Amino acid sequence: MAAATTSGVTTITAESVKRIAHECGFELAGIANAVSSADYSRYGEWVSAGMAGEMTYLTDHRGQMRSDPRNLLPGAQTILCVGKLYNSPYPYSTEFRESDRAWISRYAWGDDYHDVIRSGLEQIAQRLHACSATEFSHRICVDTAPLLERSYARLAGLGWIGRNSCLINEGRGSWFFLGELLLTLDLPADQPAPDRCGTCRRCIDACPTDAIVPRPDGSWAVDSRLCISYLTIEKRGPVNPEQHAGNGSHVFGCDICQDVCPWNRKAAETSSEAFHPKQFAPPLETLAALTPEQFREMFRATPVWRTKYSGFLRNVAIAMGNSCEPKFRSALERLGLSEDASVAQAATQALQRYTER
Repeated sequence: MAAATTSGVTTITAESVKRIAHECGFELAGIANAVSSADYSRYGEWVSAGMAGEMTYLTDHRGQMRSDPRNLLPGAQTILCVGKLYNSPYPYSTEFRESDRAWISRYAWGDDYHDVIRSGLEQIAQRLHACSATEFSHRICVDTAPLLERSYARLAGLGWIGRNSCLINEGRGSWFFLGELLLTLDLPADQPAPDRCGTCRRCIDACPTDAIVPRPDGSWAVDSRLCISYLTIEKRGPVNPEQHAGNGSHVFGCDICQDVCPWNRKAAETSSEAFHPKQFAPPLETLAALTPEQFREMFRATPVWRTKYSGFLRNVAIAMGNSCEPKFRSALERLGLSEDASVAQAATQALQRYTER
């Protein structure tokens, strides 16, 4: 049964909603109240400190919309928060030592999660409408919506927010995509999960760019301007040469803070083939030689597409410079002639590092 039935009237319950979410493929499901989160003030402080970098979608009018989920769905009373596991049985970046191969963040190995999560949330909404005796409105949110999704996932009991800013589930780790279904239904909320980071500093100490920084109140935040994920995905144009070395072999995103997290030591693995790698740690030489058409064919249906062709080649050139493999010299010389200034600068800087070494 999808809902409780009383006197012939079908009633949606919190438990039936979460059960449907599980049946639609989400490993985690919980409910939060659709009200303003106390975390919004912390978000404002983070933005005011400049830690959003050049991500204007976090600082423009959409930032204000994050103050209340009812800005997205007037009349919303409930947020169904879900988590979709994407961990697969392949090595962590901290276990990988092949300097001539590129590291792509685990979440971007397979299909674009936006499509997968949205499809699952649409299934939930359809089933709820089909079995509900009363009319209600809903809105689907993936991470493109202006919503403090980790905050509401915490309030819904899916996990706590670690020092690395990731949501951590005690039993299954942090390798989860999050999604939300805003509902005008009034359902009881779950209890927030307790914070179990304790005194652990492994993510802080392992970050090669020191991107996890202390806040005045003693908590921690990720300064995007220092984060490898930001530099390889969100940053447009040239990357400061002084920041090249910290990127290592990363060409899209970074997993180090999750790789070293004790809660991921025995993290659960997905049964979905959608998130298994289409190419695991591809050779840097292969990536450097991609044409725009080949880049599109290889990555169009994956999250890697977000960095665009020029940003991706810039990242590849930086990774080649960090490896200092002699066989990369000719590829870097070719990239140094690129019409894109950020690619040419990255390649030229990489060749200079060859000379210095």
